[in-house]
Amino acid sequence: MIYRFVFTTFFARMDPEKAHTLVFKLIAAVGRVPVLNGIIQGALAPYLRDGGVTVFGRRVPAPFGLAGGFDKNAEAIRGLTMMGFGFIEIGTVTAHAQPGNDKPRMWREIPIGGVRNRMGFNNEGAAAAAERLRDLRSTKSGRAVFVGANIGKTKVTPAAEAAGDYATSASLLAPWADYLVVNVSSPNTPGLRDLQSVDALRPILVAVREAADRATEAAGRPRLPLLVKIAPDLADDDVDAVADLALELGLDGVVAVNTTINHDLGEGGLSGRPLLPRGLAVVRRLRARLGEDPVIIGVGGITTPADARAYLDAGANLTQGYTAFIYEGPFWAARINKELAR
Repeated sequence: MIYRFVFTTFFARMDPEKAHTLVFKLIAAVGRVPVLNGIIQGALAPYLRDGGVTVFGRRVPAPFGLAGGFDKNAEAIRGLTMMGFGFIEIGTVTAHAQPGNDKPRMWREIPIGGVRNRMGFNNEGAAAAAERLRDLRSTKSGRAVFVGANIGKTKVTPAAEAAGDYATSASLLAPWADYLVVNVSSPNTPGLRDLQSVDALRPILVAVREAADRATEAAGRPRLPLLVKIAPDLADDDVDAVADLALELGLDGVVAVNTTINHDLGEGGLSGRPLLPRGLAVVRRLRARLGEDPVIIGVGGITTPADARAYLDAGANLTQGYTAFIYEGPFWAARINKELAR
């Protein structure tokens, strides 16, 4: 109730992107203070105890994590872990730094618990994110955090050169991540969703797989799990086609779903509560098509522990959220993971 009062009287009156930046900097700063880090993690331990799950041969502290889009540059992983997320997915990261689309580019849809954005992969580039992940992994506590890296195409890179662009990011990030996600489903980079077609997607995934394998082998690290992230707006037949391609190429899994353009609220992709029904439907379809082994990370519309549980019941191994973090407050993830642990 305290957070909702603060949100209504303060954050809701701010520009959404400015509010995000303010909160993000605070979380990052708190994560850099060892004393606070220890106190908060100790307080949250009961929320995460006995809630772990084994994925990709590793024990993840809890099944609900932070989706890509919040920490684009791997700057606040420690602070976000302190908030009770079981794992963190950074990005979307592109091979080259880019400013993203012109502002304004983020809008709250408070009555429906949603957010629209057309950010356009604003980030500092793969080299900067990789350097921060390298620093994180230099400590024992940093190596214990489960981190995924979400990569996308640089806007100025022609579609014909997309495979090389993604491979550049993969080679830089693979030695420091626990899994890699190829994002071809954001609606905010022109032509990106066209890369979800099987013919366009296959060479990208092959190039990323090869680049990641070379990088991890050179670093003396094990093979890195590779997943692809898809949009909720794909037709069912296209969802099946991506699943079949994942099986053909031996991918480790699929992340479902990204934001939707199936709305009449204005420009940008919509995230939040309205995505839940379609997200669950896509996860059920993927699990039926993929079989038992590939990992599915379910994301889209999760607000309550029951929403996260619905994704797990639909066939997801892990779940993620982001939008409701804005509306529910700093320990939202901890509450969900505590309920899932029951």
